Amino acid sequence: MDLGLKEKVAVVTASTKGLGKATALSLASEGANVVINGRHKQNIHDAIDEIKSKTGKSPLAIQGDLTQPEDIDRLFDDVIKHHGTIHILVSNAGGPPAGVFNDFNDEQWLKAVDLSLMSAVRLIRKAAPIMQKQKWGRIVNISSVTVKQPADNLLLSNSIRAAVVGLTKTISRDLASDNVLINNIAPYYIATKRIDYLMEETAAKKGITKDQALQSIVKEIPMGRLGTPEEFGDFVAFLCSEKNSYVTGATIQFDGGAYRGMM
Repeated sequence: MDLGLKEKVAVVTASTKGLGKATALSLASEGANVVINGRHKQNIHDAIDEIKSKTGKSPLAIQGDLTQPEDIDRLFDDVIKHHGTIHILVSNAGGPPAGVFNDFNDEQWLKAVDLSLMSAVRLIRKAAPIMQKQKWGRIVNISSVTVKQPADNLLLSNSIRAAVVGLTKTISRDLASDNVLINNIAPYYIATKRIDYLMEETAAKKGITKDQALQSIVKEIPMGRLGTPEEFGDFVAFLCSEKNSYVTGATIQFDGGAYRGMM
């Protein structure tokens, strides 16, 4: 199936590792002109090399911190200067620290808001008008299944990512008439390095081993395994493509059947 992504300009933030990099790889494999972003130079160089070697497409790489508004402004200035437009935005910013209510003070809450909510607000604010003007655009926010089923020990993620769902659902109605579709993808546990961190945190809280913590998660997944970054990236690529021509305002879990809710 041709997803119609050839030469589309796709900005994927926090894309030097993990789910962001997997998404950039999938989009580049479909022929998109990918723009990657990250805070650390070495990670950026490694991601450029990997994407080019696996897809033959050399991404534009722009260093920056998504909690800094001026870095987001510079990201879009550089994209427009280099490519002239943007067709696709995949808004990704990693996840806030694990913990429970008594673990966090006001400063930590506000940092998490900047990371998980305001980065999406600022990115969409820059991308959406360009997409509306050209009457085509796709925006996907990488979220978490915790917006549908809160997870123990992930208070900040449970709370703040839910605001992005409200944002997405609300503005989807305003963008749809210009053929700009915006959705959230809500992954459960995917086999990335963040899993190591989360399992270490869970193991420490519960007094068990990291392997026991991981097995307790896998046991809750009907498919009996974690998802892979490659599977995730391919699904995001579909949501960003011309083949997705009617789904907008949705929050779609990517979880191997783990989510127990009806909606």
